[in-house]
This record gives sequence, structure tokens and C-alpha cells, in this order.
Amino acid sequence: MKEKIIEKAIELFEKKGFSTTSIQDIVDELGVTKGSFYYHFSSKEQLLMDIYNEYITNLLDRQTKIIANKTLSPKEQLIEIIRLLIDDLIENGPRARIYFREMRHLSENHINTIKKIRKQFRKNIEMVIRTGEEQGVFKNQLPADILAFALLGLTNWSYNWYSPAGEIPPDQLVKIYSELLLTGLLDKDHQRKLTITQNVFKKN
Repeated sequence: MKEKIIEKAIELFEKKGFSTTSIQDIVDELGVTKGSFYYHFSSKEQLLMDIYNEYITNLLDRQTKIIANKTLSPKEQLIEIIRLLIDDLIENGPRARIYFREMRHLSENHINTIKKIRKQFRKNIEMVIRTGEEQGVFKNQLPADILAFALLGLTNWSYNWYSPAGEIPPDQLVKIYSELLLTGLLDKDHQRKLTITQNVFKKN
């Protein structure tokens, strides 16, 4: 019953919003009493916190497995993290949309708990970037923390507009984001010319 309550709440929170969905709405949809709800959750906010905690913890666990796979280079790990975030928006779209929209309804203690897990996810990206810098794979003059924020901002905001049924399939979106973050907008010839120009200015 606990999972049924969570799934129905996710459906209603996405459709109506957290603040306008009541506990009565949830139990009415399931055909159960409020007693069934309170057996599993102390409040509607506790239910929301469980949704948040499960969502971000699951993402962190999957990210950790990617980073633990030492057969992947730092570049490949970043691409797989991008893929993880895009695939998750598709597989868990309603949960993702609630995650990004409803945090303001959590208490300060709950928000701090979620932010701590979210920070670890970001720090893991920074670690991959720094490893790539140490291995000479990535440029070392760009701050890893800013790059991590950029990756998360680019991928996470996709929940607001991306549809897998549209013109761009998920794999192509992953490729676009990966190329943008890892190689930039310039083609190779322009990158070469820019590097030459930068070297000339450094000498002068």
C-alpha cells in the first residue's frame, strides 16, 4: 500500500501541484481511508520527503556505479552521467518534475537533507572532471565546480521542455549535450585557429 500511495501522490502532485492536493484526494483515488495513509506517513510533507529522498538517493547510487567503473575514462564517465540524467527524466518524468518544482514545501531540515545528497552528486561530477584534468584529458584552466554546475543546469532544465516523442531522440540529446560540454561550439578548424591566436597573445 505504501508504494501505491506514493505512486498516486506523484500522479496527483504532478497534475494538481503539492499544495492543492489533499490527503483526502489521495486516499479517495485509491479507495482507502486516511488511516491507511497515516499508517505509512506522518503527514503529507513526510510523503513528499520520501519521494524526494528516494529520487535523489537512487540517482546518487546509479552515479556512484558509473564512477566506480574504472573501464570508463573520465570523458566516458561524464557522458554516462549525462545519459543517466536524461534517461531518468524519461523513465521517471513525473518524479523528476515534482523534484524540481516542489522543494519549497519541505521543512528546512528536510531541505538541508536533500541538499546534502544533491551536493554529493555535484561533488562527484567535480571529482570526475579533476581526474580528467590530472590525466590530461580535460583542460585544467577551467574551474571544475563551475563546469559541474553547468552540466547539471543544462541537463536538469531539460525536464521543462524535452519530450522523447519529439524530433530529437534521447541518444541524440545526450550526444548534443556531451559535445557542447566536452568540445564546445567551435569546429576543429576554428578551435585550432583559436589555440594558435591564444598562444600568440601569451607570447606577447
